[in-house]
Amino acid sequence: MLSPFDHYFLQHAEPTQSCLQYLRGHILKLDSNITEAWKYGMPFFCYNGKMMCYLWVHKKLRQPYLGIVTGNLVIHPDLIIEKRAKMKILLLDPSQDLPMGKIDNILNQMLDVYRH
Repeated sequence: MLSPFDHYFLQHAEPTQSCLQYLRGHILKLDSNITEAWKYGMPFFCYNGKMMCYLWVHKKLRQPYLGIVTGNLVIHPDLIIEKRAKMKILLLDPSQDLPMGKIDNILNQMLDVYRH
């Protein structure tokens, strides 16, 4: 039987599925203290048990995105607040090469928040 994580990632059509799966693996490799947790019906990534980020697909735009829990503490011009107080998102185009420099910049800023 599939885990909720596996089911979530496999339910999406290509190229969204590959985009989300790649990001999942990339996030988990960033630091040995990062783990997966299924919270609020969503795939979250935690640092030492604290919710850090998540992967989701924007309902209106139908684009995958990286959600940053402490987005208010991460500075990047491509992060979007929408109607959230603290969280910010980075929309991604799954039909294009992922902007890994941008993604790593954001993820490393986020990790700095959790490490200190």
